[in-house]
Amino acid sequence: MDLWIAFQALILGVVEGITEFLPVSSTGHQIIVADLIGFGGERALAFNIIIQLGAILAVVWEYRRRIIDIVVGLPKEQQAQKFTVNLLVAFMPAVVLGVAFADLIHEYLFNPITVAMALVIGGVVMLWAEKRQHRIQAETVDDMRWTHALKVGFAQCLALVPGTSRSGATIIGGLLFGLSRKAATEFSFFLAMPTMVGAAVYSGYKYRELFQPGDFMVFAIGFVTSFIFAMLAVRALLKFIGNHSYAAFAWYRIAFGIIILATWQFGVIDWSTAAG
Repeated sequence: MDLWIAFQALILGVVEGITEFLPVSSTGHQIIVADLIGFGGERALAFNIIIQLGAILAVVWEYRRRIIDIVVGLPKEQQAQKFTVNLLVAFMPAVVLGVAFADLIHEYLFNPITVAMALVIGGVVMLWAEKRQHRIQAETVDDMRWTHALKVGFAQCLALVPGTSRSGATIIGGLLFGLSRKAATEFSFFLAMPTMVGAAVYSGYKYRELFQPGDFMVFAIGFVTSFIFAMLAVRALLKFIGNHSYAAFAWYRIAFGIIILATWQFGVIDWSTAAG
């Protein structure tokens, strides 16, 4: 295996793991970094599916006890049933819109300029959401009603635009719709499980001819790296939100987006011809 390709896989695995559950857009960072290091083509499409599975496996592992309790309690326990219904309600909007518009979005919006604009706009929205007075209606995910879940599900659909951030849309949406910071963050993690697994299975089947045995080691490096760094990121984020707001992530998004737009505007890098 080519050492440069292995290094590219390592870099992108780290980027996916760190950014997937932070409100900074993992897809946006993947598009930017992949373009900078020259990792593209059909192999990249298959590779992204694999590293996303690594990231989601990390959060499944992190919440394995809660997941087991829900599955075991589903036949009889009302709370487990309520949580499952909320998750399904939140999951459905992205399924419908994702299947309907995924190809068009990938063709026209998967580029660094779109990512940069979405990063900046999303950062401004995050700052506004954090500064407004929070009226908490659900302190924990168990306190959520199905209406809360549906609103968060529609917010998640905004993340179909690369650079918006799935976790950012669901977390900030949750804050705006009455969830506490902890509830919004944890529900975002749980909602990521069916959303990302569903997207990976759909894409994996659709592009199944792209998975070649010769790429196994490249995929393995990306998968393991993504898993490790996603687990670290999830644990760090849960500790961080105990005493901090999401303003730091908002300013990072704005700064990163402005840098991309500035390098494009002044001709340092021709991002307009780059594709994800």
